[in-house]
Amino acid sequence: TARRLHDHGIDTVGDLAASSPGTIVSICGPAAGRHLHALAHNRDPRPVVTGRRDRSIGAQRALGTGRRQPDEIRRELLRLVEHVAARLRRADRLARTVTVRFRTADRHLGTRRHTFHQARDDTASLAEAADRLLTAFLDGPHGPGSRLARTGCSLVGVTLSGLVPAHAVQLALRFPEQGRDTRPLDTCVDAVRRRWGRQAIGRAALGGRGRAAVAPARPGAVDAAGPSG
Repeated sequence: TARRLHDHGIDTVGDLAASSPGTIVSICGPAAGRHLHALAHNRDPRPVVTGRRDRSIGAQRALGTGRRQPDEIRRELLRLVEHVAARLRRADRLARTVTVRFRTADRHLGTRRHTFHQARDDTASLAEAADRLLTAFLDGPHGPGSRLARTGCSLVGVTLSGLVPAHAVQLALRFPEQGRDTRPLDTCVDAVRRRWGRQAIGRAALGGRGRAAVAPARPGAVDAAGPSG
């Protein structure tokens, strides 16, 4: 199309706007000609879509240089999961994939991912998946004594990706072996925290340790680091 217009001396949007509709139609055809002429005159019936659809929701926390015990790292990861799960529900999204990433004290980066058969938004499922991924980090491929366990952890993060609108997913039937449905509990906790703040209610496992300061995950940080043990 651009070459045909150029052959007729039409090189800019101004040239296009100055040409008659019939001229453009004769060069480009009826549909394309009318469309291009309308755009040149700033006529576009397509709706303007504002905002940006998040492709992922994540958070991370720097743990400093001190040696952290596995239970401490697990608690920090659970805080992060609670934080991003609440954001996920607030955005009316479900996530298909949980990614846990870490940075060791010697600045080695690693990630592990788990993808659900069906997208989820309940904190319990997301936390369980994240904890299994962290356990794989701590144990390593040959049992306890992985690089993370030996050198210590200076950063931990979690990202939820593969986001889909919650209303677009048909909820699967729950069977007894799947355990108790904790989504009503999440709904109650979210409501309490919206009204009285995050400190109003929390997990016993995190009690007495103050809320962690979390930072949004840097865009692309998860995909930049490949899987690592």
